[in-house]
Amino acid sequence: MAHVELLTYTQLPEKTVASAARLCYSPAEISTIQQGMTEERVSHFMDMLTENGHETPIEHASFTFGIEGVSRSLLAQITRHRIASFSVQSQRYVAEMQFSYVVPPEIEAIPQAKEEYLRAMEEDQRHYERLTALLKEKHKQAFLAEGLSPKAAESRAQKKAIEDARFVLPNACTTKMICTMDARSLLHFFALRCCNRAQWEIRAVAEQMLWLAKDAAPHLFAKAGPACLYGPCPEGKMCCGKMAEVRAHYKRESGEA
Repeated sequence: MAHVELLTYTQLPEKTVASAARLCYSPAEISTIQQGMTEERVSHFMDMLTENGHETPIEHASFTFGIEGVSRSLLAQITRHRIASFSVQSQRYVAEMQFSYVVPPEIEAIPQAKEEYLRAMEEDQRHYERLTALLKEKHKQAFLAEGLSPKAAESRAQKKAIEDARFVLPNACTTKMICTMDARSLLHFFALRCCNRAQWEIRAVAEQMLWLAKDAAPHLFAKAGPACLYGPCPEGKMCCGKMAEVRAHYKRESGEA
């Protein structure tokens, strides 16, 4: 199951954003820009930014998340959000012996499908380990012939072997990453990935990220979530048709219901 932690974020994120907004509309000096920035004043600037649609100042607040227990399939989706930074556990340098994997809920719900799926994972594991062993032996002999010590040859051969053996690993194979986004990118991410039409795994991760970000900066993320929370669904004919249920869900989860 996916697990998300908020590792770190900009110190006083809302005050930082409010100060940047104030600078845009005030002749104040940099040295005094944060003076008098009470919680009330910060809230005022946050509301003003929302009303004006002025999003540039919120880029000054960034949030770093640790994400684990997710599939390589999710990795392919989340890294499409290009205004972000990612550090991902490498299958080139980390061996996947007895790799863990994600089981989609729809497969989990059908005993025969789950049985077939688990067999596929076991088969992938066997192929991976066999390929690793075959490649490792070849590379080890080559490194020994080059004059490396047995210990050094063993280590280098293992790393070189898994570089190619990983090609048989499935999208289901789990990975972990550290992801950093600024608040503006996060709002866009939440609007897309908290949507009912988003794939189930990335939607679950996005919701975890949303609640963590909202706890850290409630004013900044007051209206964060799928686009239909505060306006019409942007999906047009592809709309899920469950706007009322989505709004009720977010009200309930945020304690407003």
